[in-house]
Amino acid sequence: MHSAYEVQLTGPSPVTSADRVLRAIQQAIVEGDISPGSKISETGLAKQFNVSRAPLREALARLERCHLVQRIPNAGARVVTLTREGLLALYQIREELEGLACRLAAERMADSEIEALARLLDDHLHQQRVREGESYYQEAGDVDFHYRIILASKNPYLINMLCDELYFLVRMYRVQLGMNGPRVSHAFDEHKAIINAIANRDGELADLLMRRHISASRKNIERKLATQKELL
Repeated sequence: MHSAYEVQLTGPSPVTSADRVLRAIQQAIVEGDISPGSKISETGLAKQFNVSRAPLREALARLERCHLVQRIPNAGARVVTLTREGLLALYQIREELEGLACRLAAERMADSEIEALARLLDDHLHQQRVREGESYYQEAGDVDFHYRIILASKNPYLINMLCDELYFLVRMYRVQLGMNGPRVSHAFDEHKAIINAIANRDGELADLLMRRHISASRKNIERKLATQKELL
């Protein structure tokens, strides 16, 4: 079973207006082009993305389901705000579920899938910004190391929670706060260790390494959030 977002991210281009505007707004929110906490203007977005209100409202409803947009009583819809409290709650779930995904991947991945995942990391390493420790930006979907491992768990409920419900909110924290600076080389080395554990079919170690990796990423993002707060 494939995630709905896997089809959207890696398959043919979306064909409906709602699909098209969903992808565009998702990317804009994840990358910060639409600022965290900003008010959603249906009129403004409809004009910006050249769609009618009906498909826009459908897209906004789907953005609510993946936690990028929230409706606040008497205040309308807003882009989610990136906070320490939100990060802790999200990464607590992420650490548990991706650890489990790693354990299952070690049991269930075909050798060819593991080799493909190793090649993906080699591709990441050969990007100039990764080699120099400048940033470690991974596109969404099949070129995202974490996404590949989640799919490799072959557990449809786990895939639904991590790839449909939480994926883009996690990416929002990762892209805006976690993919540059000294953390880059450490994150890459941790990915390599996780692949080695999966290749050795050591599910317990793969689970542990993924949990430690996500915990380290959370602490890195926490520090950046604290720095932002001090500058305000």
